[in-house]
Amino acid sequence: MTILFINNDGGGFADEMEVPSGTTIEELFLKQMGKEETADFLIRVNRSPVAAQYVLQNGDRVTITPTKVEGFIQIPVYVRIWPT
Repeated sequence: MTILFINNDGGGFADEMEVPSGTTIEELFLKQMGKEETADFLIRVNRSPVAAQYVLQNGDRVTITPTKVEGFIQIPVYVRIWPT
């Protein structure tokens, strides 16, 4: 069966791919993302979050987006409140 796989890991790409019938989203993640941790990604099918055991359907649109950005430094912002 054919799905559309969109990876937004910085090098983002979208491509149709063939997967065996009965493939779960967890199996697809492990195949495509290797040793990455699922907790570090937002995994959606057809724009909705799904459970790891979700069985892919023909025509599904799968997106895997990181929840953390490498090199991001959070800078505190200070706001001064002027007395009235």
